[in-house]
Amino acid sequence: CAAATPWLGQVAVWSSVSDDTYALNTVVTQSATIGTLETPLRAAAAGLWDRGPALRVRLATGSLSSATMLQVLAGANTAAIGDGSSDTWEIIQFTDAVLVAPDVYELRQRLRGQAGSDGIMPALGWPIGSDFIIINDALRQINLPLSARGLLRNYRIGRASSGVNGDEISLQTHSFAGIGLRPYRVAHLQAKKMGADLHLSWIRRTRIDGDNWDGVEVPVSETTETYTVRMSKAGNLLREVITTSPELTYTAALQQADGTGVTIAVAQRSDGFGNGPFQSLDL
Repeated sequence: CAAATPWLGQVAVWSSVSDDTYALNTVVTQSATIGTLETPLRAAAAGLWDRGPALRVRLATGSLSSATMLQVLAGANTAAIGDGSSDTWEIIQFTDAVLVAPDVYELRQRLRGQAGSDGIMPALGWPIGSDFIIINDALRQINLPLSARGLLRNYRIGRASSGVNGDEISLQTHSFAGIGLRPYRVAHLQAKKMGADLHLSWIRRTRIDGDNWDGVEVPVSETTETYTVRMSKAGNLLREVITTSPELTYTAALQQADGTGVTIAVAQRSDGFGNGPFQSLDL
């Protein structure tokens, strides 16, 4: 995103694999609404309304307004909170935005871990000073071919009218993993005794077309349905199994070989991204 006060009119992003031969990548025409947290955002459950203490946000640009619950469920008041890195952002939504001081808002009644970001929510929540960005039409996705994922690229960013070599142009170097391709964390991981064996099962989630309640099951948004199952103890990997169904039998023989205090972790896999966030269960 790009933001400035006053707004520059148009902000251009030029990209190159090296610090020369730049090509125009993206043009941003609106200033983003950005700020920082002035109070911590404690951890909370995803999929439920978070009615905890108000989250106080100081904006550097833009303004906020309240929305009804139905408007929020339809996509209104969506924001990203993160640490400034390219791949660690939690997506939240909120209904109430109350101006309590110049450029300072208190946000209440929030939805947490939206758009699959529940898999990377920090266990201790977000600290004061974390970045806050409203997700709206002001944000622009840069053009990044799949072949460039994970590779460092150079970006020159600034007033479009200044040109790529203008005095007000900022040089930045970034690599992007393509988080939009990351599988969602699986849900409802459980283990049930079946004789001496343990039956492990979980529920698949999807990145694409998962909001239709009329279907029997959400579609598979990856090339194939595949999961990585890991057994570990005290942080040390004991074994890793790849399975194509949302279940696995942890046999009595394997349990005896692994001993007690084992943690099971399951992640959905993507051919284009790799493992998504792991869901874990302590046995």
